[in-house]
Amino acid sequence: MKKLILAVGLSTLLAGCSDNEVGDVSLGLFTMKDIKLDQMVDPIVTGVTCHVASIEANFTLSDPSDSSIACRQTGEITPEMITQIDKSKSGDVVFKKSKSIFFKNMKIRRIYDAESQTLMYLSYSTKETSGSFKHSLSTVPLWGTKAYVTPVALTK
Repeated sequence: MKKLILAVGLSTLLAGCSDNEVGDVSLGLFTMKDIKLDQMVDPIVTGVTCHVASIEANFTLSDPSDSSIACRQTGEITPEMITQIDKSKSGDVVFKKSKSIFFKNMKIRRIYDAESQTLMYLSYSTKETSGSFKHSLSTVPLWGTKAYVTPVALTK
Protein backbone atom coordinates (compact mmCIF):
# COMPACT_ATOMS: atom_id res chain seq x y z
CA MET A 1 0.00 0.00 0.00
CA LYS A 2 2.85 2.38 0.81
CA LYS A 3 4.38 1.70 -2.62
CA LEU A 4 1.07 2.52 -4.33
CA ILE A 5 0.76 5.81 -2.45
CA LEU A 6 4.38 6.67 -3.31
CA ALA A 7 3.81 5.81 -6.98
CA VAL A 8 0.68 8.00 -7.13
CA GLY A 9 2.55 10.86 -5.45
CA LEU A 10 5.52 10.63 -7.80
CA SER A 11 3.34 10.41 -10.91
CA THR A 12 1.42 13.47 -9.71
CA LEU A 13 4.62 15.45 -9.32
CA LEU A 14 5.94 14.35 -12.70
CA ALA A 15 2.65 15.09 -14.46
CA GLY A 16 2.89 18.70 -13.39
CA CYS A 17 6.46 19.07 -14.62
CA SER A 18 5.99 18.75 -18.36
CA ASP A 19 8.59 20.86 -20.21
CA ASN A 20 6.40 20.99 -23.29
CA GLU A 21 3.07 21.96 -21.70
CA VAL A 22 1.63 25.04 -23.42
CA GLY A 23 -1.90 25.03 -22.02
CA ASP A 24 -3.97 23.79 -19.08
CA VAL A 25 -7.78 23.96 -19.08
CA SER A 26 -9.75 23.01 -15.96
CA LEU A 27 -12.85 20.89 -16.51
CA GLY A 28 -14.61 22.57 -13.62
CA LEU A 29 -14.62 23.31 -9.95
CA PHE A 30 -15.93 19.91 -8.87
CA THR A 31 -13.53 17.74 -10.86
CA MET A 32 -9.84 17.04 -10.47
CA LYS A 33 -9.36 16.59 -14.21
CA ASP A 34 -7.78 19.03 -16.62
CA ILE A 35 -7.14 19.11 -20.34
CA LYS A 36 -3.40 19.52 -20.83
CA LEU A 37 -2.04 20.87 -24.11
CA ASP A 38 1.48 19.76 -24.97
CA GLN A 39 3.73 20.81 -27.81
CA MET A 40 6.08 18.36 -29.51
CA VAL A 41 8.58 19.19 -32.25
CA ASP A 42 9.49 16.19 -34.39
CA PRO A 43 13.11 15.35 -33.46
CA ILE A 44 14.10 14.58 -37.08
CA VAL A 45 11.62 16.55 -39.19
CA THR A 46 12.08 19.68 -37.10
CA GLY A 47 9.81 21.72 -39.35
CA VAL A 48 6.80 19.86 -37.90
CA THR A 49 5.18 20.77 -34.58
CA CYS A 50 2.41 18.67 -33.04
CA HIS A 51 0.01 19.78 -30.33
CA VAL A 52 -1.61 17.08 -28.22
CA ALA A 53 -4.64 17.60 -25.99
CA SER A 54 -5.22 14.97 -23.31
CA ILE A 55 -6.99 14.50 -19.99
CA GLU A 56 -4.87 14.60 -16.87
CA ALA A 57 -6.30 13.54 -13.52
CA ASN A 58 -3.63 14.06 -10.89
CA PHE A 59 -5.31 12.81 -7.72
CA THR A 60 -7.51 10.06 -9.11
CA LEU A 61 -6.92 6.59 -10.46
CA SER A 62 -8.91 7.39 -13.60
CA ASP A 63 -7.94 6.17 -17.02
CA PRO A 64 -6.88 9.19 -19.13
CA SER A 65 -6.92 7.58 -22.58
CA ASP A 66 -8.65 10.16 -24.74
CA SER A 67 -6.36 12.48 -26.62
CA SER A 68 -6.30 14.40 -29.86
CA ILE A 69 -3.42 15.54 -32.03
CA ALA A 70 -2.90 18.31 -34.58
CA CYS A 71 0.38 18.60 -36.48
CA ARG A 72 1.42 21.42 -38.81
CA GLN A 73 4.42 22.55 -40.77
CA THR A 74 6.04 25.28 -38.66
CA GLY A 75 9.42 25.43 -40.38
CA GLU A 76 11.48 24.10 -43.23
CA ILE A 77 11.19 20.43 -44.21
CA THR A 78 14.15 19.25 -46.30
CA PRO A 79 14.88 16.13 -48.36
CA GLU A 80 17.70 15.32 -45.91
CA MET A 81 15.19 15.09 -43.06
CA ILE A 82 12.97 12.71 -45.04
CA THR A 83 15.93 10.44 -45.89
CA GLN A 84 16.60 10.01 -42.14
CA ILE A 85 13.12 8.81 -41.13
CA ASP A 86 11.85 5.24 -40.88
CA LYS A 87 9.86 4.52 -44.03
CA SER A 88 8.35 1.21 -42.94
CA LYS A 89 4.55 0.87 -42.74
CA SER A 90 4.70 1.07 -38.93
CA GLY A 91 6.99 4.12 -38.90
CA ASP A 92 8.69 5.04 -35.66
CA VAL A 93 7.79 6.43 -32.25
CA VAL A 94 8.77 10.09 -31.97
CA PHE A 95 7.20 10.80 -28.57
CA LYS A 96 6.11 8.76 -25.56
CA LYS A 97 4.43 9.86 -22.31
CA SER A 98 3.27 7.89 -19.29
CA LYS A 99 -0.46 8.40 -18.77
CA SER A 100 -1.18 6.45 -15.59
CA ILE A 101 0.36 4.41 -12.82
CA PHE A 102 -1.11 1.32 -14.50
CA PHE A 103 1.55 1.20 -17.25
CA LYS A 104 -0.51 3.06 -19.82
CA ASN A 105 1.44 5.15 -22.27
CA MET A 106 0.50 7.57 -24.99
CA LYS A 107 2.72 7.30 -28.04
CA ILE A 108 3.03 9.37 -31.17
CA ARG A 109 4.25 7.53 -34.22
CA ARG A 110 5.43 9.15 -37.48
CA ILE A 111 4.50 7.19 -40.63
CA TYR A 112 5.53 8.28 -44.12
CA ASP A 113 3.07 7.93 -47.01
CA ALA A 114 5.37 8.10 -50.05
CA GLU A 115 2.53 7.91 -52.56
CA SER A 116 0.80 11.07 -51.31
CA GLN A 117 4.03 12.70 -50.04
CA THR A 118 2.55 13.08 -46.56
CA LEU A 119 3.79 12.59 -43.01
CA MET A 120 1.17 11.00 -40.75
CA TYR A 121 1.33 11.40 -36.98
CA LEU A 122 -0.67 8.79 -35.05
CA SER A 123 -1.36 9.36 -31.35
CA TYR A 124 -2.54 6.26 -29.46
CA SER A 125 -2.77 4.69 -26.02
CA THR A 126 -1.05 1.40 -25.33
CA LYS A 127 -3.82 -0.15 -23.24
CA GLU A 128 -7.33 -1.05 -24.23
CA THR A 129 -10.10 1.08 -22.69
CA SER A 130 -13.80 0.24 -22.94
CA GLY A 131 -13.11 -2.30 -25.67
CA SER A 132 -11.08 0.12 -27.78
CA PHE A 133 -7.56 1.44 -28.17
CA LYS A 134 -7.93 5.22 -28.27
CA HIS A 135 -6.19 6.95 -31.17
CA SER A 136 -6.09 10.15 -33.21
CA LEU A 137 -4.43 11.04 -36.54
CA SER A 138 -2.98 14.21 -38.05
CA THR A 139 -1.21 14.65 -41.38
CA VAL A 140 1.39 17.06 -42.75
CA PRO A 141 1.63 17.17 -46.56
CA LEU A 142 5.06 17.78 -48.05
CA TRP A 143 3.53 19.76 -50.93
CA GLY A 144 5.21 23.16 -51.13
CA THR A 145 8.30 22.09 -49.16
CA LYS A 146 11.82 21.37 -50.41
CA ALA A 147 11.18 17.71 -49.54
CA TYR A 148 8.30 17.29 -52.00
CA VAL A 149 9.05 14.92 -54.88
CA THR A 150 6.56 14.55 -57.72
CA PRO A 151 5.18 10.99 -57.41
CA VAL A 152 6.07 8.71 -60.34
CA ALA A 153 2.38 8.04 -61.10
CA LEU A 154 1.84 11.76 -61.81
CA THR A 155 4.78 12.07 -64.21
CA LYS A 156 3.48 9.44 -66.68
